[in-house]
Amino acid sequence: MALNWTALDDSTPTPLDAGDNILDTGAALTSRSMSVGGGINSGLGPLEMGADRVRAEDKRIINCHADVNQLVPLRYDWAWRKYQEGCANHWMPQEINMAADIALWRDPVGLSSDERQIVERSLGFFSTADSMVANNLVLAVYRHITNPECRQYILRQAFEEAIHTHAYQYCIESLDMDQSAVFNMYREVPSVAAKAAWALDYTKELSDPNFCTGTPQADQTLLRNLVAFYAVLEGIFFYCGFSQILALGRRNKMAGVAQQFLYILRDESMHLNFGMDVINQIKRENPQLWTPDFQREVVAMIVEGTQLEVDYARDTMPRGVLGMNAASMEEYLHFIANRRLSQLELPQRFKAQNPYPWLSEMLDNRKLENFFETRVKDYRVGGALYS
Repeated sequence: MALNWTALDDSTPTPLDAGDNILDTGAALTSRSMSVGGGINSGLGPLEMGADRVRAEDKRIINCHADVNQLVPLRYDWAWRKYQEGCANHWMPQEINMAADIALWRDPVGLSSDERQIVERSLGFFSTADSMVANNLVLAVYRHITNPECRQYILRQAFEEAIHTHAYQYCIESLDMDQSAVFNMYREVPSVAAKAAWALDYTKELSDPNFCTGTPQADQTLLRNLVAFYAVLEGIFFYCGFSQILALGRRNKMAGVAQQFLYILRDESMHLNFGMDVINQIKRENPQLWTPDFQREVVAMIVEGTQLEVDYARDTMPRGVLGMNAASMEEYLHFIANRRLSQLELPQRFKAQNPYPWLSEMLDNRKLENFFETRVKDYRVGGALYS
């Protein structure tokens, strides 16, 4: 996977197979279905002895009655590839040397007050944000996705979110911060709380045990959740903090924290790609959901989420710092929002360019260990980095 800040989050929706009828959920599927009570194909229903074997063409992302416990035959190769790539990208926080960060953090003049605030606010937001993403996946989204290869990736993503939360805790502990204060920041700092509260609103309905998909209204509720968490929370809310921490690393400050964030960014970029592919595939299989009114609602969600991230940028950068300021960050976030809209095949809303070309240049380089003067960054299990 080429690490390019402006390209690594591109989503390539997988088209339907030739001859597919995206509105056909009739007898052909029913004859190969797995009976499930309550309208949810959880995979925990009673076995249907003697049922026909699952065919790839029987599978759908949502509202599918094919047996979700049978991974093969695969219908969505892109979901399976993302699962394999996620496994190959495995890493653990303790592998990153934090000694230089600890020394710099303890030095009273090692960082400016603005730089210290950026580190604290970034760790404060992200330390609970990834837990919220994991909770949303496990407690809300997973049971409504009726495709086993997509479920396989969701399980991998949930594990990665746990690693990310561990990484933030590792940074906070290493720097001897007040852990309870940092983790509670999303309930104390308004600009952090606003983003968390916005995302949590989209989890409430799906986490209701009585909620199930199968009607246009319910299916659109699921789509809203996917847009909120993939396109906005992971696709916009993370970008100001990531940019700020990487700007510190670019100056060889807090290099260990920056390296942790680079690994996390690689994971989150894949999460974003997966989520966009899922949303676009649901749209193609259920075009009746993607109405003009609903499209306008999705655009409004992305615009609203972008403004919350702009507010966060203004709060964390009251003055210029690290070659950035609130105005340039606002343009960058508008640039990112345009990309999210394009990925969802919606019209762009902002006139904006990327004011931070160094981010793309920095992330194009797969061998960043020389830049940060740290040990090798391309950590892998059982193989080389996917390109």
